[in-house]
Amino acid sequence: MAILEVPTQFLTFTLAEEVFGVDIARVREVLEFTAITKMPHAPMEMIGVINLRGHVVPVMDLRLKFGMPEGERTVNTCIIILEVTAGDGSTTVIGALADSVKEVLELQPDQVAQPPKIGLSVRTDFIMGMGKQADHFTILLDTDKVFSQEELAGLAAA
Repeated sequence: MAILEVPTQFLTFTLAEEVFGVDIARVREVLEFTAITKMPHAPMEMIGVINLRGHVVPVMDLRLKFGMPEGERTVNTCIIILEVTAGDGSTTVIGALADSVKEVLELQPDQVAQPPKIGLSVRTDFIMGMGKQADHFTILLDTDKVFSQEELAGLAAA
């Protein structure tokens, strides 16, 4: 069974040396890195909140979320504003810190492979698939599964 039914566009971005992609339909906007207000007792990967036109938006460092070392902030560092749907159907807006945004990439159904089966100890359920291009892969994220229900509930409460 194909992961994609129709050609789909993905916003691609980098974390360390890896390229990730999210469905462009889930992306509200991309912001330059801005002042972030730290929140006390927040999980390590939640680096704080930003003011987005009067709304408080939590910002998650995806490097930390995925067990990567914290990165240096550069002129390319940005915040990708995503819409995430929780299991109950409610929508939450989250900022995802990325090292840089690359491009919008359109993938055909035959260009997306199943994510690898790594074993029971490594969580890969948030990987929708692997986008194949020439000699490299783009890790395609399922934004609804990157953040757990508990995290989304905690962010909504904050």
